[in-house]
Amino acid sequence: MSGQAEVTARERKIVHAYSGHRSSAHAAPDDVASLESRAALRQLSLERLMAYGVHHADAVELRGRVWAGEAWREVAAGLAEDCLQLPEREAAPVTRRTRINRLLRASALLRMSQMMMLQNSQQRSAVFARAGQLFEEAAALAGDRSRLVLTTPNGPLTGWLYPSLVGETLGRVLVIGGVEGWAMDFAEMGLALAERGIEALVLDGPGQGESRMVHGHFLTADWEIAYQAVFDTLERSVPARPIGMIGNSMGGSFAMHLAARDPRIKACCNNGGTSAPFMARANPTFFLKMTAHIGDVSPDEAAAVWATVKPADAAVPVRCPLLVVHGGLDPLVSNEDARHLFSRAASSDKQMVVFSDGDHCIYNHADDKHALIGDWMASRLAAG
Repeated sequence: MSGQAEVTARERKIVHAYSGHRSSAHAAPDDVASLESRAALRQLSLERLMAYGVHHADAVELRGRVWAGEAWREVAAGLAEDCLQLPEREAAPVTRRTRINRLLRASALLRMSQMMMLQNSQQRSAVFARAGQLFEEAAALAGDRSRLVLTTPNGPLTGWLYPSLVGETLGRVLVIGGVEGWAMDFAEMGLALAERGIEALVLDGPGQGESRMVHGHFLTADWEIAYQAVFDTLERSVPARPIGMIGNSMGGSFAMHLAARDPRIKACCNNGGTSAPFMARANPTFFLKMTAHIGDVSPDEAAAVWATVKPADAAVPVRCPLLVVHGGLDPLVSNEDARHLFSRAASSDKQMVVFSDGDHCIYNHADDKHALIGDWMASRLAAG
């Protein structure tokens, strides 16, 4: 479709009716005493928890108990342990599917338990490492994904490889998350791509997830080198197939930066990235999370590293097929910022899709988001 006039600079809006009603699962947390709990309830909505792999009943119980006064970390960790304990009422032997279900639920809850730990610590790393072990045990039983540890000049990176589930592989896609949602959290996106004939590598990039927590691979000013090594690995795969990239949240900013500079990326999707990552310094709490990507450094040092991420560089614009997905009610990325990113791309084939009531990264329309991104990526890789 590249080069067709009707595709160039196309913007599509998906409109959803919004009544303004919110249930107790969505209500404002202003009456909760603990500042940490209030922040967790505000940031980790029911939809976002479920998008990260927390099952509905677990998400409702977690939010409800925190709403009633219990501590976020303790409730999430306790629910994870409950998932691993088999209740006495289960009279039949536990099946493989039940075990997979329990392992994935426990892993997701443990990952959520460390979400409010803003800085790096041994405790946080231990929690995340255990979540990874449970996820890997489930992966071995399911057989639909496998752990990869890739060697790069800057240190190891951990990812999860989802092979094509339909036989022929159309292409290979690198998927990354952002400041606090990482590889294991985007498992559903990996599966959605695999179901469409795409081999997906869902990666913890520099400063993210297990790459940081387990291997000590932080985000540095020369972070591009690590991603180049990842693309080298994908390029060497046999048989050779076109490469795409999907970035979620701040990962969308990285994806556009890389797509503008590495000609091996034949299609790029930005789902929730901002045009100026360094501007997040204006939000002190969020910037603490960004600083943790870099390690034990000063705010100025952290800002300097984040300033190297340039998704809207007029001197080096994106030219490959581009999809920008944006939520009309995104509290982190404004409509103006998303359109600015879109306008800066020099792609002859580019499309922007706005979900009118979409939240950040469209967590509240996960199925539609995965279908949109998966179908778009499959069509571009098949053509290229």
